[in-house]
Amino acid sequence: MGVTSLLESVQKRPRKRGSAVPRLSGALPVVGHMVEFQKNPFELLQRAWREGGELVEIELLRQPTVLVTGPEANEAFFRAPDDQLCRREAYKLMTPIFGKGVVFDAPGSRLDEQMRMVMLSLREVPMRTYPPLVAEETQKMLATLGDEGELDLLHFCKELFLYTATRCLMGEDVRAGVDAEFETLYGNLEKAINPLAYFYPNLPIPTFKRRDVARARLVERVSTILDKRARSGARVDDGLQRLVDGHYTNGQKLSPHEITGILIAIIFAGHHTSAGTQTWSIIELLRNRAIHDRLRDEVDALYARGEEHDLRVLRDHQLGRSVLREVLRLHPPLIFLFRKVLRDWQYRGRVVPAGQMLCASPAVSHRVPETYPDPERFDPSRYERGEADNPFAYIAFGGGKHKCTGNAFGLLQIQVVTQVLLRELELELVDPPESYVHNYKTATVMPQGPVRVRYRRRVRRTAVQVPSSAPTKSVRRLQLLPDRPVRVSIDRQLCQGHAVCVSEAPGIFRLGAEGEGEVFVASPSPEAFERLARAFEHCPNHAIVVAQDDAQEPS
Repeated sequence: MGVTSLLESVQKRPRKRGSAVPRLSGALPVVGHMVEFQKNPFELLQRAWREGGELVEIELLRQPTVLVTGPEANEAFFRAPDDQLCRREAYKLMTPIFGKGVVFDAPGSRLDEQMRMVMLSLREVPMRTYPPLVAEETQKMLATLGDEGELDLLHFCKELFLYTATRCLMGEDVRAGVDAEFETLYGNLEKAINPLAYFYPNLPIPTFKRRDVARARLVERVSTILDKRARSGARVDDGLQRLVDGHYTNGQKLSPHEITGILIAIIFAGHHTSAGTQTWSIIELLRNRAIHDRLRDEVDALYARGEEHDLRVLRDHQLGRSVLREVLRLHPPLIFLFRKVLRDWQYRGRVVPAGQMLCASPAVSHRVPETYPDPERFDPSRYERGEADNPFAYIAFGGGKHKCTGNAFGLLQIQVVTQVLLRELELELVDPPESYVHNYKTATVMPQGPVRVRYRRRVRRTAVQVPSSAPTKSVRRLQLLPDRPVRVSIDRQLCQGHAVCVSEAPGIFRLGAEGEGEVFVASPSPEAFERLARAFEHCPNHAIVVAQDDAQEPS
């Protein structure tokens, strides 16, 4: 499709209007707000929210798109059924990358089955093995540095997280195959994710042509690994083998095409977003030295006790997790999440008709001052105050049934890498703190590179004291009244089957036939409250619902 035919198709496209959804000002003929969107999508979406509130319509190449903002609107967005708000239709740009019939291009039931196969590598038991692997890969990268110098932190993190994601989630032979060609191929896929691709993913432009060549070559490389495994007869307990052994309910096995697509999707989820978040984590810690020093002291104490790479300890390290949550609040890597409206969607008397698009924006919702007072301030203590207790107020990983399945793994990676970097290096920003800004040229938002930091090897203290300050309060603990019945349930629209609840409270929870959590004991005994509280606190999707008669705050 050339430029002329593109403009003709845009001009001919019919427009359907909803009921009483305010329209954003400043739309240009034909292109609408697309020029502004391509230049800086965050500024456009934030202007839309300020002008229109919870719902406001923007126009992208005559595609009406309604931005939803705030906890209530977000909940209506994320809880809508797939046959009403469809990800598959909204993310056609990923079909050439993941492949036909894979992930977003798969019908709903088939996508669910593919995700259940992926979830086998993201459940509690394999997750316990990942922290030492992430630490080892980080140490390998640090070994390539001198005693002091300067580095591009973003480039460092991109390379590191490519290694950690492939090793943990796919296996040693996939990790060993991460060479210069692999990085180039993967980079060509990555570059094809841009705002234009959301609407015209198959334009005959060089970026998309390189994407298609890279995808075909990756299928060849993965097929080679699969053939080598098959010839050797080796059976390795890793993510790739779980996909090889996996099958649909009808008994059909995954094809090399499907395995490659799922592998690419896993690497995108485990690498692309995490590298940017890790970079922002270090930037924010170096901008906020008091928080940096306190966190480093706590990390030193964990190392002194030999607890630095234990999964349960990582979960309980509240300051580390609060810092990371605040980084993701201010710097979510995905600043817009789209859905195609298949059936009219209603919210507070307003109607968004079929054919339009809906968009939720983590970057905008995370700056609503009614939810997050002083929203531009970096303040990890806000989670102690319960500002993000509503799971639809904090949507860094999306929400509902389609929340990013790898969110727990992403947090784990970043926590471990942060610990190792703080333990091993003294870091400082090379450029003025305010000069580190977002790069909005790609759909996944990272810091504008190069991200220059100065490092030197840290001189470790011979004796480490546990910080005298009280530990950070848990950010999501149950508040239960004594001697009152407790009712426990699972929100099926939120549970993805991570099985953290089964690990933390096996007497209360178990995995159901569909791989999701279900309640084994409906009313836990008093001695089981602590196990229940841990499961409630650490569920990655906030899917556990606990209610109590006469409680002031049913959780």
